Amino acid sequence: MNIYLTAIVKSKEGASDAMKPLLQQLVVESRKENACLQYDLHQDHGNRNVFIFHEIWESHAGWDLHNAQPHIARFIADSADIIEGTVQIYHTEKIS
Repeated sequence: MNIYLTAIVKSKEGASDAMKPLLQQLVVESRKENACLQYDLHQDHGNRNVFIFHEIWESHAGWDLHNAQPHIARFIADSADIIEGTVQIYHTEKIS
């Protein structure tokens, strides 16, 4: 069963230029994972500090494996000083 996620990452005010390449590296690495079906990154037009991922994973096990990858740990460490709050994750159900 596919897992559909929307994840929202906010950078601290003025830190979007530093956050963007960290997130783009997540895209590169995550798309290499076998369970990754979609991993797209967007940036809000109105608030450049807001980044949104649209993700589809092959299974919950695949998503769990994703969260245990070194690139996720590296992002957490590298973004610690520029992230605003915590990443908001919405686990959704595709209805149409």
